Amino acid sequence: MKNILLALIVLVNGYFIFTFVKDLIKHKDSFKEEKASTKALPFSSFIIFFFSTFGISDFAISSVLYPKLDWVSIKKLPGTLNAQCVVPVAVMALSYITSIEVGVKTLAVCIISQVIGAYVGPRFVVKLPERSIKLFVGVGLVVAAFLIFAGQMNWIPSNGEATELYGAKLVLAGALLFLYGALNNIGIGSYALTMVTVYLLGLHPAAAFPIMMGACTFSVPIGSVQFIKWGEYSRKITLFTATFGVLGVLTAVFLVKSLNVYMLKWVVIFVLLYSAYSMLVPQLKTKLAAIK
Repeated sequence: MKNILLALIVLVNGYFIFTFVKDLIKHKDSFKEEKASTKALPFSSFIIFFFSTFGISDFAISSVLYPKLDWVSIKKLPGTLNAQCVVPVAVMALSYITSIEVGVKTLAVCIISQVIGAYVGPRFVVKLPERSIKLFVGVGLVVAAFLIFAGQMNWIPSNGEATELYGAKLVLAGALLFLYGALNNIGIGSYALTMVTVYLLGLHPAAAFPIMMGACTFSVPIGSVQFIKWGEYSRKITLFTATFGVLGVLTAVFLVKSLNVYMLKWVVIFVLLYSAYSMLVPQLKTKLAAIK
């Protein structure tokens, strides 16, 4: 079963790569005109996905970085966040699924549920106005910051030993992963949410990684193909992260192995909250002005 799962990962992500390359060739002139810096992208891609391999959300970091550098519009941010991580996350999934023990049934339910959520999500996201996307991303950053903070304060129990879920717990996991798949497409990353879910349901903390990466490596390509179809993503960022982001993942998995990210997480919390503030407060002021 695990070999079948690994083969499906290669197949689904191969389909994404084929679709992306075809779109890239078709829009090579638009690619050249995109604002993202070709000099800075190799470094940012490597760093973002190096830390993502240790569970620090690439969605969260990218949501802060790209708008600040004016590399992509808010309208195209959700599609970019999804498309850029497809290939690096596939490499993560292949690494974690082969090295960490988790029940195949639990893994399958989580993956299928998140894929369905990811397929449904983009149909609504592309219709959202920029203001709504800013609101969703801003709220997502606050949620991500709170979950990281809760982990730092040991508010979330992470001493489970199970490698498989049954009955009501399995149904609940499926329902939540469906929701996380849909939220991914709005720009709200599922890593922190999935990690908390895994901990609270009593699974071993290490099981979070194959579930997170496994669910994302099937669901994100499905949603990303929709964004490619509508042209709502940055081709330049996606191309660079598909290469240099993978190098970051491989460095983390095979060279560094483990990393003390405790202090780094406090910095990430501060950056996430500052970015959420910069997105949400102007909208709040605009609404208050309109009421007056």
